[in-house]
Amino acid sequence: MSDDGPTLDMRFRGFLPVVIDVETGGFNPRTDALLEIAAVLVDMDDQGFLSPGESFHFHVEPFRGANLEKAALEFTGIDPDNPLRGAVDESIALRDIFEGVRHAMKDYDCTRAVLVGHNAFFDHEFVKAAAGRANIKRDPFHPFSCFDTATLSGLAFGQTVLAKACEMAGIPFDQREAHSALYDARRTAELFCTIVNRFRMVGGWPPPAPIEYPPTLIPTKQKR
Repeated sequence: MSDDGPTLDMRFRGFLPVVIDVETGGFNPRTDALLEIAAVLVDMDDQGFLSPGESFHFHVEPFRGANLEKAALEFTGIDPDNPLRGAVDESIALRDIFEGVRHAMKDYDCTRAVLVGHNAFFDHEFVKAAAGRANIKRDPFHPFSCFDTATLSGLAFGQTVLAKACEMAGIPFDQREAHSALYDARRTAELFCTIVNRFRMVGGWPPPAPIEYPPTLIPTKQKR
């Protein structure tokens, strides 16, 4: 906490949270196509409360030789051959998103971005695989740390499904819009901000001084 009030760089140890959602042609990031990607930046006001910020969104052309699972396409409703998608090469999509993330990092004095996602490992692995194919050396995201709203929602609301967690958080969720990367990213961003803001409202941040327990209350290993 600075003398001028809360700052985003100090809230997450210098990390800038960026919500990412991807739609894909399967579950394997090395062999299956990245078909759509959206990113939503996170802003902080003078009182230390978060809100969704600028968003980026791209339909993506499958990379050469990419696998496209029929079940995955039926689930997302994406037709990779539809010329109206306006799809771009994955390198163009990632470079534009990464540039926007780096500008935001500079604005907030953050040293690294951290990916926020619902079941974040899935999105993170597809982003890393696509960045590798595009030979992008300056990936702004932390290579292995991420914030998972499925886990956070399980803690805060007892729900891990995005639609159910949003319902518990009072965030409108339209199932007809689901599985669009931009729609899911925006709802995930609202969910993340809601959880972090509620934690602040109940006094969870800034953290209080560490509790010093009397020696008699410190757990000790019991002899068998």
